[in-house]
Amino acid sequence: MNIEYGQCGVGAFCLGGCDPLNSHSLDSCVPAPVCNSQDYKFTSLDGVTPNTKYLGDASESNWVSSGTPELHDDSLLLTLSETGESSFGTLLASTSYVWYGKISAQMKSSRGQGVVTAFILMSDVKDEIDFEWVGTDLETAQSNFYFQGIPDYDNGMNLSVKSSTFDDYHTYEIDWQPTQLTWSVDGSILRTLKRSDTWNTTTNQYHYPQTPARVQLSLWPAGSPKNGQGTVAWAGGLVNWNAQDPSTVGYYYSMIKDVNVDCYDAPTGVNKTGSKSYIYTSNTGTNESVAITDEDTVLKSLLGSGTDMNADYPKASASGTAAAAAATSDVATVPGLTGAGPGTNGHPGNDGNDGTTLESGSGSGSGVSSADSSSATGVGGFSQGNGDQRTSDGSSPKDSGLQSSMFAAAIAVFGLLVL
Repeated sequence: MNIEYGQCGVGAFCLGGCDPLNSHSLDSCVPAPVCNSQDYKFTSLDGVTPNTKYLGDASESNWVSSGTPELHDDSLLLTLSETGESSFGTLLASTSYVWYGKISAQMKSSRGQGVVTAFILMSDVKDEIDFEWVGTDLETAQSNFYFQGIPDYDNGMNLSVKSSTFDDYHTYEIDWQPTQLTWSVDGSILRTLKRSDTWNTTTNQYHYPQTPARVQLSLWPAGSPKNGQGTVAWAGGLVNWNAQDPSTVGYYYSMIKDVNVDCYDAPTGVNKTGSKSYIYTSNTGTNESVAITDEDTVLKSLLGSGTDMNADYPKASASGTAAAAAATSDVATVPGLTGAGPGTNGHPGNDGNDGTTLESGSGSGSGVSSADSSSATGVGGFSQGNGDQRTSDGSSPKDSGLQSSMFAAAIAVFGLLVL
């Protein structure tokens, strides 16, 4: 499950989650901030920036959000409500990428049919490593992995958890190395994957996650009637808005207390000309195509892209303000704000007189919009893995995690598929 934007146009589409292999050119996507070892405590939302405001500076924000993150008891809540800004779920994505490392999350899953919690690593070319929790099974964490988003229903494995994933905090850890990958729960390794066991004789490649990825945490309505039948069945059925949590507190929720990132060294032989950002140098989208450079990661505005980092909003004159707003209001700068142009939070600029913001037909100031605005990326527009790639009976590889991701194949997010 992930948040990714896919093809780059301008703005947030070209930041985290931008797919260089399917954009106009490899450099259409903005270079990705390199790994930063850090222990993230969620005692405030100071390090969390909405995707409608983030421009690529990982030194100013630790996380990019869509939906409605909340705070409670020194934990961050990922929320999912029937209406409002979190009606497609909440997604949190790291601003810095990880290219091999040990990543852990101390967290509680949500509960209830149709509700899925996810802790994943997602690369821009859709390499993916997953922990997922279906709300009808509070004794199991589903593990999964994907190479470049290719669905393989033998990649999933269920992992038993000793106590309730909703009532109790557990520490889930992904130890990702160039040759081996492990999934652990509360300090015990429950699954090991060796790169050498992922050789695909058809493509003559190792189908092993191997490219820089963002850490993503999300809560989304896999059981939405807008999702495929297989995804809904996998999630335990349609979301029940009369269940205990939405009835008593107003939303479903997952609690994140701590995320720890310990970066490993880059692979041997990496093309390294700097220490600031990751870029892709070829269309293979494999380990060898990634370089470490000093290229900038920050856009001047949401009208920028990797090929024009300094693009800015047009300056409206007293006589030409209306024309300028009209000319830019059809520029989509943030997933989920289809039709929204540059300006405050992805909307067209103000009218130049009273300081108010002109609203576009779809999208809100938070970046959450109606499902129609981003049908290509699943529910709402942020994609959570390959959620719709389920078998006819609703199962996935060994009934494990969401499909290969964005947001993961159809997920619940607004129009944000990356962060």
